[in-house]
Amino acid sequence: MPSTVLGLPLHPLVVHAVVVIVPLAALLLAASAVSPRFRRWALWATPVVAVLGLVLVPVATSSGEDLEHSIQSTPALEAHTELGDTLLPFMIVLTVLAVALFVLERRRTIPVSDGPGATRVGAPSDTRTGLDSPVLVRAVAVLALVASLATMVQVVRIGHSGANAVWKGTGQSASSSSDK
Repeated sequence: MPSTVLGLPLHPLVVHAVVVIVPLAALLLAASAVSPRFRRWALWATPVVAVLGLVLVPVATSSGEDLEHSIQSTPALEAHTELGDTLLPFMIVLTVLAVALFVLERRRTIPVSDGPGATRVGAPSDTRTGLDSPVLVRAVAVLALVASLATMVQVVRIGHSGANAVWKGTGQSASSSSDK
């Protein structure tokens, strides 16, 4: 994978995609978890955006490690690197739950037939499984809400540590730093 694009490090470019796509996936999943109407409206968008975020996270991590090896290491950079490595498990859980809600909603809402001339929404009565259980949908929705909130918190923590590693101490005048 290239470490630069048009002379710029790849990491900041990919990170900007991650800080938009990952929280968007988390927000879509959270809204889908609390609103069946929104879940139906964003049926395809939620898992697609989650999978996109899942793909981008390792690219950001890998490009960050490439960048880390080309610059001077600091404690703030080390902290950011360690935190950055924690996002992938959050995204795996978020993506699995987004796909699970998608499957449960599709199973609940696709037209099916119990026989000639009888079409309705949901699984045929002779093929009902635990996937049709409202309790299962609620349980997945609660897990999805928790995973969404946890993922958003983690993105903020990682982003803050990255900003701290890059920008702390820059842009301050001598008088403003001595006033503290």
